[in-house]
Amino acid sequence: MRIFHIHSGGVQELDSLPGHMPTQGFVWIACSRSAFQARLAEIQGRLQALVGLQLVDLHVSDLLNAQLPSHYDYTSQYDLLVFRRLATAQGDAAQPPSPPDDAHAAASTLRRGGPPVLRRIDTSPVGFAVFDQLLLTVHPTDCSVRDAYATRLLASLPASPGEGRSSPVPGARVPASPADLMLRVVNLMVDGYLDLRRELTRQLDHWQNELLKPRARYVNWSSLLEARLSLHQLDEICEDQRTAVQDWIDALETWALPDSPTGLRELDLLKVRSRDVLEHIERVVHHVRRLEQSTETAVQMHFSVQSNRTNDIMRTLTALTAVFLPLNLIAGIFGMNFEFIPLIHKADGFWWAMGSMVAIAVALVALFWRKQYLSRTRR
Repeated sequence: MRIFHIHSGGVQELDSLPGHMPTQGFVWIACSRSAFQARLAEIQGRLQALVGLQLVDLHVSDLLNAQLPSHYDYTSQYDLLVFRRLATAQGDAAQPPSPPDDAHAAASTLRRGGPPVLRRIDTSPVGFAVFDQLLLTVHPTDCSVRDAYATRLLASLPASPGEGRSSPVPGARVPASPADLMLRVVNLMVDGYLDLRRELTRQLDHWQNELLKPRARYVNWSSLLEARLSLHQLDEICEDQRTAVQDWIDALETWALPDSPTGLRELDLLKVRSRDVLEHIERVVHHVRRLEQSTETAVQMHFSVQSNRTNDIMRTLTALTAVFLPLNLIAGIFGMNFEFIPLIHKADGFWWAMGSMVAIAVALVALFWRKQYLSRTRR
């Protein structure tokens, strides 16, 4: 668990949960799902002391559920956003392995066939409870987004006595509110998937090139089907993400307008950042659908290439059969059991028959070659 005090003058990482709300800024409590479950009573008690209320039991269940889709909910005192991340095991390779408490979250990983990067995409949910002066986030144990953003907040200035590390970066802008911090973390998670587009596109293109090889004899159709299912699942996850953020934007429109110009500006910036996050999610949706369509197109093109190859083979066999058909006819005629057949009793009759057969065969081969019945289709 990591606790931060964020205010206009900088950011301090606290050693423990504060006993009272600071006079300036707000508090960010970031914990793993296993730590949230183990220290639930303590966290609820501190929430009661800090903000005067506790999380609803249903919302606690949502934060502990590792299979919950992205969605938005609210009460009169706080807002709840569950957002499924799109992380990769490679990006979290430096993190320690998950404890047994998070073993049930392994089902959230798209461990299917297809490109390796697609198999490594993890879709574990991250929960955000947004209060007026406090943000509670519940992450998977191996979540690198929390640590990455915490590194942005903290700097290398000497630690303040009694409050852990202090890190105001000169000129850096810190989040103005818990909602602003939530949107920044969500945006960081979405951008993490956008960074994977090049690698994912390159691997899928390589896989499609393998499918389109005309001499490809073996195709792992089970892996191909699983990859298509994985992309379809990603599409559904991104749709849930877009719906959750859109519900959050709709809820922002119902907020009471602040009296001060500074408050109005912060609310406008919050709406702008929310629309920016939504736009990034829509880019992810568009990219996933394009990959899904490209995979489907590659399958159809593979069958088309194989069909053309089969047509070439059948055309060549048909042409060869047509070449030998008149030869078989001549051989059949001279093989009839008649006593009087032209050329059968002549010494050079055999050579006349063979010469005629060769001439007919050469003429037919030349004709079929000119009509490109014996040539391969250019690719």
